[in-house]
Amino acid sequence: MRRVVPHPDPLPKGEGISTHSPRPLGKKISTHSPRPLGEGLGVRAAALLAALALAGCAVGPDYQRPGVPVPTQWRLADGGMTTVANPGWWRQFQDPVLDELVEIALRENKDLKIASARIEEYLGRYAITRADQFPQLGADASADRTRAPGSSTLSGNSTISNSFQAAGLLGFELDLFGRLRRATEAAQAELLATEEARRTVILALVTGVASNYVQLRSLDQQLDISRRTLETRAESLRIARLRFQAGLTSELDVRQAEAEYQAAAVQIPQLEIAIAQREDAISLLLGRNPDAIARGRTLDRLAQPIPPAG
Repeated sequence: MRRVVPHPDPLPKGEGISTHSPRPLGKKISTHSPRPLGEGLGVRAAALLAALALAGCAVGPDYQRPGVPVPTQWRLADGGMTTVANPGWWRQFQDPVLDELVEIALRENKDLKIASARIEEYLGRYAITRADQFPQLGADASADRTRAPGSSTLSGNSTISNSFQAAGLLGFELDLFGRLRRATEAAQAELLATEEARRTVILALVTGVASNYVQLRSLDQQLDISRRTLETRAESLRIARLRFQAGLTSELDVRQAEAEYQAAAVQIPQLEIAIAQREDAISLLLGRNPDAIARGRTLDRLAQPIPPAG
């Protein structure tokens, strides 16, 4: 038979073991210490200053013009340099027809029109890119008109309702890392490059018209000389035949005169083809279909510009 020995210090009925200290009822314990009133404002001010500092930053270094070794002064004197760089240098030939052709080319040339249109295009791109740096303001409005049939209303009568909505939109992008500024600089550089490309087209166009015109007048002079040479060869051939028929010369002299006549005659079609090609080239520069080109002064009467010394 087992014997049960009671605990020497039994717990009272209804009580248990607890490891927590007693806490008054209704009292909350907070682990946060009180914060001064101005501490939140200081944090906000620091964040604002940091944002402004980041706004002053830009991606990548600023553009620096590379060093190019250039002379300190022009080789030509001021007067000679002005004459060479004069935009109306073709007027030094003193040919009114050439002046008119250049004016037509500057007004009607297709490549020049394309170059001018590209300037307008890149100017618009620059304006759009630059506008992204400023606040964007917009507005939106809408209107709606509905009619409810009588079967869907309590009164049994159809009703018409109108609704109008209007909203204003305002947006601004902070350029924290300089993306918009770099894009604006790139668009401006492209615009300036396009303007210089247009000037290059103008220079090449005027040079092409003047060069082809001078070559055309040279071919005209060569054709005139060839035709007069052909007339001379024809007269020499006629005399050689008369002398051969009279028994004064051999047939060899006649054959030689015929060869010289044919050599002069074959040059005329070649020169006429070359003249037509020059006229077609000038017509293309003028923005027109191939056609005959008006002539002005002859080659020997064109004024010769005096190149400056240097």
